[in-house]
Amino acid sequence: MNRSAIDEAFISAPQAMLIVDPVADALVQVNAAGLSLLKCSAGDCADLRFSHFFGDGIALWVSFTDETLARGEAWSDDLNVLDLQRRPHAVEVNARLMADGKNILFMIQPRDLLEKRRNHSEARRQHRLGHVGWERISQVFERIERQNRLILGAVGEGIYGLDAKGLTTFVNLAAERILGWSASDMIGHDAHQMFHHSHSDGSRFAVQQCPIHASFSDGQIHQVDNEVFWHKNGEAIAVEYTSTPIFEMGRLVGAVVLFRDIRERQQAELRLREALNEVEQLKQRLELENQYLQEEIKAERNHHDIVGESPAVMHLIRQIELVAATDANVLVSGESGTGKELVARAIHASSRRSDRPLIRVNCAAIPRDLFESEFFGHVKGAFTGAIHDRVGRFELADGGTLFLDEVGEIPLELQSKLLRVLQDQQFERVGDNVTRAVDVRVIAATNRDLREMISAGSFREDLYFRLNVFPVRSVPLRERVEDIPLLASHFLRRACESFNKPDVRMPMAQVEVLKRYLWPGNIRELQNVIERQVIVSMEGRLRFDELLASSADPIVSSAHCEGEAPVADDQFLLQQRSNTLAMLKRANGKVSGPGGAAQLLGLKPTTLASRLHKWGIDPREFKVKR
Repeated sequence: MNRSAIDEAFISAPQAMLIVDPVADALVQVNAAGLSLLKCSAGDCADLRFSHFFGDGIALWVSFTDETLARGEAWSDDLNVLDLQRRPHAVEVNARLMADGKNILFMIQPRDLLEKRRNHSEARRQHRLGHVGWERISQVFERIERQNRLILGAVGEGIYGLDAKGLTTFVNLAAERILGWSASDMIGHDAHQMFHHSHSDGSRFAVQQCPIHASFSDGQIHQVDNEVFWHKNGEAIAVEYTSTPIFEMGRLVGAVVLFRDIRERQQAELRLREALNEVEQLKQRLELENQYLQEEIKAERNHHDIVGESPAVMHLIRQIELVAATDANVLVSGESGTGKELVARAIHASSRRSDRPLIRVNCAAIPRDLFESEFFGHVKGAFTGAIHDRVGRFELADGGTLFLDEVGEIPLELQSKLLRVLQDQQFERVGDNVTRAVDVRVIAATNRDLREMISAGSFREDLYFRLNVFPVRSVPLRERVEDIPLLASHFLRRACESFNKPDVRMPMAQVEVLKRYLWPGNIRELQNVIERQVIVSMEGRLRFDELLASSADPIVSSAHCEGEAPVADDQFLLQQRSNTLAMLKRANGKVSGPGGAAQLLGLKPTTLASRLHKWGIDPREFKVKR
């Protein structure tokens, strides 16, 4: 035989063959079967040491190699090799020292493959024994059935036996009940063809792929939990089963199969998954609702906290009472800071929906490409970054009220979808084709002129009319000046509680200063001014003269605010002296300290003492004699 034929025989040999230089720990040559076993290419193996494939079994391999070098040959079925993915394989190894006295030829076969081949060989040998041999095998199953008759009849699981041909040898009562076939129908017949011939989708289940038949060919236990048996009436029965091989005097003679009907368990698991999914959705919804409620609590807003007694406020309250009893959509218009959100909360709190949440959406704060997801939600994978399902604001507000703040900021392309939801009370999440129904009342607010936006083509007219079913105007503070004392007292009380400064007072003279200011920032600006002055207040008194004088907005006279004529300086001084005397009388002649005239007037005690000295007034004259 020439050299090329020898090389060809080495390369194409059916078992893994490796030529190794043990001193250099190098793979000299590996055939195709060896590369397949090691899961590597010829190039990969050339770069690796032979010991790379030993893992924790390196001591056994060293001992085996020494035996080969000493004796010229060795055999072992107690070794393991690791493939390139570091997965172990139990192997049988024949080794022979080559003629050069240096290299060793390793012939390696996987033990599981050898076991399978031996089992096949044994099965063919039993088949050649003929009818007498099979009669002897049938007696094995008869003995199994006879010795375990009580158990077979008592258990709830189906049990049946198969010989090496796949023919049924015995069946218990539970198997008859589950499958609908009687023992006489099944015994002696091919069980696979009778009730295991198709997958759950109806496709053919070849017997060569059947784990049950594999048990009496490879001698291994097979457990399966996702197949079906077929009832006599054609109904699919979801089952889990264990196929255990039976040996008689070292010969593999068949298998015993134990199976359970798991349909009820699968239905229970499905109901449980659906219930858990529903609970998870409710949990997410409640968490989001709780988040909004917590935001409201942190903001310390009271739904009914509309402060004022002016005609404008009384008219606003009457409008709220009228529309709250209905489900009509409301459009609240007005300048920034006039309390549009407070109006929306008051409408919701007085409505039949008050037990459900008021969900607020600041349309001006939502990125343009996230509007649809924010309003309607999305499903997992709908777009990049959608790593889980998300509930939208409309779904959160189901049964309650949705407050769309700054509604004029909604992109024109989304306005048609919003209009559809308002008309039909239905929507789809982004990336989903399931239509969801909601019951939502919408209150919108804007500080922009929507009619001008309609003329400019940036706001849909049909959406405007759908939102503007009941218009409400939130009047600016300059049109309700008479409410400033009440509002200032309200904000002062809240600021004192928040900043833990309970003794701060606001003199009436300073309230008059507030009434002479234009308030371009409206109620929000008034609240901020009060809170700032509470923070910086000294000696428990608020002063606004310097604060408002430094403002870019002008101070207006009382004539502008209250319709009164301006007074001359001498007349003003007379009013100032008269007011000081009244405060001295009220303070019982006390100038400084808590309850003193200086505190009531919002002046420093030294300033008041200087004025009294200038006017020649002795405060002791105002003490009530007892």
